[in-house]
Amino acid sequence: MTVDLAALGATLDERLRHADADLAARFPGERPVRQPVHTVYVPADRYDSELVGRWRTEAVAALDEHGGGADGVADAFGMPPTLAADLLQRVRDKLEREAIEDLRIDFEDGYGARSDEEEDAAVQAAAAALLRAVDAGTATAFNGIRFKSFEAPTRQRGLRTFARFIEAVTRDGRLPDGFVVTFPKVTSVDQVEAMVVACEQLEQGVGLAPGAIRFEIQVETPQAIGGPDGTALVARMVHASSGRCTSLHYGTYDYSASCGIAAAYQSMEHPAADHAKAVMQVAAAGTGVHLSDGSTNVLPVGDHEQVVAAWRLHGRLVRRSLERGYYQGWDLHPAQLPSRFLATYAFYREGLPAAGQRLKNYVGQVDSGVMDEPATARALSDFVVRALDCGATDEQEVQALTGLDRAAIDRLARRSPA
Repeated sequence: MTVDLAALGATLDERLRHADADLAARFPGERPVRQPVHTVYVPADRYDSELVGRWRTEAVAALDEHGGGADGVADAFGMPPTLAADLLQRVRDKLEREAIEDLRIDFEDGYGARSDEEEDAAVQAAAAALLRAVDAGTATAFNGIRFKSFEAPTRQRGLRTFARFIEAVTRDGRLPDGFVVTFPKVTSVDQVEAMVVACEQLEQGVGLAPGAIRFEIQVETPQAIGGPDGTALVARMVHASSGRCTSLHYGTYDYSASCGIAAAYQSMEHPAADHAKAVMQVAAAGTGVHLSDGSTNVLPVGDHEQVVAAWRLHGRLVRRSLERGYYQGWDLHPAQLPSRFLATYAFYREGLPAAGQRLKNYVGQVDSGVMDEPATARALSDFVVRALDCGATDEQEVQALTGLDRAAIDRLARRSPA
């Protein structure tokens, strides 16, 4: 061979050096952190430090009144009674242990327009209540606020609430564990850049470390999906966040309404919703930014038939999101917690035996009817990690299925250093 491969390789390395660095910076891969399975939105004036306990009590009461035991759950969710019996006990344990994984105190649509004096008072009351829950050990693992958008009509009010809440919950130079703010109705990359500036100045003002304030971008407007230049602005928004963006949340009803979809047909499974979420999924891939689906406004209230029908719808939508790689969604009512966890646990329990066997074969280099590659092994491990994180399984069961301990599963899923 007349080509000097060593010299050519060195030339290519130099030529691609900046592209390599850019790729590593922009697409670092999955963050080694737990993702909650849901976010509960509660209007700020309805939040207090006892809220999680009340939601737990109401969720268990709904399950007792309308669940109908294993047979009722099996019928409502279309699963074998033996699986339903297992899930029912697991979900009861989950509600007792961690009824809400992620809580967002809402000063935006759920709270509405109030006088400055009223909203200022609500900010102080909610911040004090969150700190009481933290001190009592009853706070959710993930928490935060949603404030009004940076659109011109609400910008100053949103900024005021954002700043005052951050100031109120900062103690000893730290925010509460798991704290994140939700940035709604984002229409431009400029707004994300403005949010970064606001975060930087607030951190300096209250004595937080640089980068301490993280935020979620809510995709609620068509402009985020298709900008005026025809590009998917949501991808640029992620990279304009200076590493502060933790997730993209789909806003079911604002997005649908902005697309002109009639109210009766606004849904998480409308084709317009699927298109937006597919664009979000591509924009987030490889960045470490999580994805969250939206909510259903059909609540499990009323008589028995109405509650079960709402559970059946909610469970189907949760399962649909999970199958499409959206591992998180919104819940708006305590009685949605049983259907959230039943559908989520069913998804993982049904998939665990096959995922465990495939991982065991992959690690042991066993010939089988499925030839998995490293990327697939990573996806299988990620599935198992998510099941562990939400409580659908435990480390003992996983080790029995795969022959691997938690540390090995984390390494395969790239959730920890190799």
